[in-house]
Amino acid sequence: MNPALSSTLTDALRDRFASQTRLDLVNSRGDLSIEGHITGYTASPTAIQGNDVAAQYRLTVTVKVIFVNNVDETQNFEQSFSRFEDYSSTLDLNVVQDNLVATITEALVDDIFNKAVVNW
Repeated sequence: MNPALSSTLTDALRDRFASQTRLDLVNSRGDLSIEGHITGYTASPTAIQGNDVAAQYRLTVTVKVIFVNNVDETQNFEQSFSRFEDYSSTLDLNVVQDNLVATITEALVDDIFNKAVVNW
């Protein structure tokens, strides 16, 4: 797994809430709480050529999120979010991983943020 993914995802979520809401970040007793952990980080073949060799791979990241709204508990949720990006089998994952993770992180942040604020 990418060792920087956890902090990258955390920072991106903080930035999104800070820039697109009027919420302030606090260490405890906030109106909202978001917890999460990475439950999946896999690279797997997606397109097999005629000679049983992968032509394409897919990097998939899955995150389990627990969202607590201390003002309106009906908004609470616990959900897994998963996103992926495909890359050519001619490329080494270590070479393309940073770009793939950046794209996947952006999509995950969009999904989590939209789910959290859908009823505002």
